Amino acid sequence: MSEETKVQDSAQESAPAETISQEAMDNFVSLKKGDTVKGTIAKIEDNQAFVSLGYKYDGVIPLRELSSVQIENAAEAVQVGQEVELKVVSIDDEKEKLILSKKLVDGERAWDVLQSRFEQGEVFEVSVADVVKGGLVADVGVRGFIPASMVERHFVEDFSDYKGRTLRVKVKEIDRENNKVILSQKEVLDAEFEQNKQQVMSSLEPGQELEGTVQRLTPFGAFVDIGGIDGLVHVSELSWQHVAHPKDIVFEGQSVRVKVLKVDPAAGKISLSMKAAQPGPWENADGKFNTGDIVTGTVRRIVNFGAFVEIAPGVEGLVHISQLAHRHVASPFEVVKEGQEVKAKILDFNPAEKRVSLSIKETEEAPEQPAQRSERPQRDRDRGPKVELNNPNVSLSNESMSFTLAERFGDKLSKLK
Repeated sequence: MSEETKVQDSAQESAPAETISQEAMDNFVSLKKGDTVKGTIAKIEDNQAFVSLGYKYDGVIPLRELSSVQIENAAEAVQVGQEVELKVVSIDDEKEKLILSKKLVDGERAWDVLQSRFEQGEVFEVSVADVVKGGLVADVGVRGFIPASMVERHFVEDFSDYKGRTLRVKVKEIDRENNKVILSQKEVLDAEFEQNKQQVMSSLEPGQELEGTVQRLTPFGAFVDIGGIDGLVHVSELSWQHVAHPKDIVFEGQSVRVKVLKVDPAAGKISLSMKAAQPGPWENADGKFNTGDIVTGTVRRIVNFGAFVEIAPGVEGLVHISQLAHRHVASPFEVVKEGQEVKAKILDFNPAEKRVSLSIKETEEAPEQPAQRSERPQRDRDRGPKVELNNPNVSLSNESMSFTLAERFGDKLSKLK
């Protein structure tokens, strides 16, 4: 027998013989492949669902015909007692069974709905049916695919826990001819983020302090969520002390207190500071250091006139070039280098002016000076041997003196005339 057949309502089998001819003819329904029928889910098994159609033949929906996406159990697609509209896939007269499809009916309806949603930019909810390589799959009457890059605003490494989640999406791309539907949750989140961002930015003012959560770290700073939008805490604003990398100070998910430094609505940028929301280093240092104290610090910067040494986080003092060593120093680089740990004596501490004067040489013992020979002044040596007046062997006659001067100075005397 062909796929086209005649099935009779089972209720007619008990009708009186004299009335069958007309009533049976009225209740016979001619079904063929592709026809649409309505029924109620009567029973569910793992790989199929049975449908009560009110006909003599049973209706069966195989697992593959229940949904446009892959499912493992028929209960994932239908429930007992649920009314469904189905399409006849084939007719098994031998087993008196109709093979039906729910996904074909859902698909026909879905394309028109999806096209309308695409044109209007409508946001709607979908349930993630499966996690596949490259993204997520959702049943939207047809198979809807959400690429990994269109799931969240941030990078997601593992989607294994997304199955069963409800997402709010837009139709990003639709191609009925190739049975292709691309969905995006990221577009929905981006639009909401921008709207919320403008509202939050309009309420922010420089100097305002807020609680935030560290969202992500970069080599140049940390992005902190302050109510649905992110602000940047530059690496130089993370702490009063020197920071090599933000990960040395904060971690993702950490709650932090920040101060608003600058708001730029046009550029959509917010500059934040963690250190400005904390007591300053000079405030903490007041009372901890006194003139004359010997402290240990780290050389942070070297300039032509000396070196700056950090003696507490954010507190730097100057060691003038004259205070680097007891010897003459032509350049500070001769004595110290950046990162070097040194001991220094506090010569002056002024927290009000944020100034500290230090000395390295005052912590070191001065070298001993070499002993100097005792010599007669040059002018005494030039005068010749010392004349002792009481010495009887020395003549003080004019001739003796004249001879002696002439002998010592020669013709130089003539030039004096």
